[in-house]
Amino acid sequence: MRREVTLMERIDWLTVVILIVLAIVGWLNVSSATATAESVEWYSLAGKQGKQLMWMGICTLLAIAILNIEGEFFIRTSILYYALTVLMLIAVLAVGKKVGGARAWFGVGTFGIQPSEFAKSGTALMLAWLLSRSDGKLRDWRTRFQAIGLIGLPVALILLQPDAGTVLVFGGFIFALYREGLSGNVLIVVFAAIVLGVASILTGASTWDYPFLGPASAIWLLWGLAALLGALAILLILRNTVPRERSSTRRVAWASWFAGLFFSVGIHWGIENMLQAHQRERIYVLFGLDVDNPDADYNIRHAKAAIGSGGWAGKGYMQGPMTAYEFVPEQETDFIFCTVGEEWGFLGSTVVVLLFWGLLLRLIQLAERQRSHFTRIYAYGVASILFMHFLINIGMVLGLAPVIGIPLPFFSYGGSSMLGMTVLIFILLRLDAERFTVLN
Repeated sequence: MRREVTLMERIDWLTVVILIVLAIVGWLNVSSATATAESVEWYSLAGKQGKQLMWMGICTLLAIAILNIEGEFFIRTSILYYALTVLMLIAVLAVGKKVGGARAWFGVGTFGIQPSEFAKSGTALMLAWLLSRSDGKLRDWRTRFQAIGLIGLPVALILLQPDAGTVLVFGGFIFALYREGLSGNVLIVVFAAIVLGVASILTGASTWDYPFLGPASAIWLLWGLAALLGALAILLILRNTVPRERSSTRRVAWASWFAGLFFSVGIHWGIENMLQAHQRERIYVLFGLDVDNPDADYNIRHAKAAIGSGGWAGKGYMQGPMTAYEFVPEQETDFIFCTVGEEWGFLGSTVVVLLFWGLLLRLIQLAERQRSHFTRIYAYGVASILFMHFLINIGMVLGLAPVIGIPLPFFSYGGSSMLGMTVLIFILLRLDAERFTVLN
């Protein structure tokens, strides 16, 4: 007689174990980063060590609750959850409090809740619901525009806060769309846009007041972009099997040139008029451009010094002078990886990176073993979000990405981030536990 498999046996415990290890190691590093040089209060709620431990306990209860809810519930309430997160993003613009220049938090006493952390799971669920109704494939333009629209709505609201870092995280959904049939040409265009954006910043950061009347470097950039984007357009046309007329090729090339021109001007205008001064300086410092503020690269300079001072095996737990004396700002949140580098060295940093890569690979494995289109798409959305967090945070600490305030999941201090990531991943684990039942 066939034995019924229990829920506990169907849960992917490997993922759970990796998350527990990351949370514990993260708490130890938060404790080190927030302790004074003389003492550390391990369990006091007055300190960040105690608060982080409290959030870990709350997230444990939340994870247990999610695992005991039927997976069908998350599918049927995807629209409601998405709508709720959008309403929260609208409400925070009106009644939220400013933290770090962004009105992105609901203040509750000494605690704060950031609705954009929950918008990530809401968008991933809604995207999975939409694409699963199209057999998981982006076959028609209507579905593509709907997908872009449901991702773009929370992105637009988050931009109004403004929170550029979280917007970049939402950009990770392009990987989920690509897995579900989005043309590879789109990735080529995105890569070209990145190159174009970087070139625009490098060439026009301090001189491009009028694109057509600017210095010779700006003019050469425009002509270079014309050749680059024209060649790209022709390449994309040649990739198709349908023959094209020469006049059609010429029109596409000219359209690409003008699109590149407006994009370049838009990049410059956005940096100069939409970003705050410190954000603009961080971007310029990243690309080695001169700024008037000598302390603009303070965070990156000290972050690199802290990591480099750790050497091969580190200085020892709570023995890092740059950590103990708070030389690196926000070291318990955005720059938590500096503590790992200084106190645990290259070996400890490698272990942490491998843990995150192991988690990412496991999420992709969970995605590929699904029978349900909904769960597979949602799993790729989860993996995309986690990848963007990891990529931006580590790149930021190493000076390879601008300082834009992205936490390291389950590692950095913060209740909203941990709660949001718990909801995001444990919904997937619950859906995965039902993978032998084909869900709609």
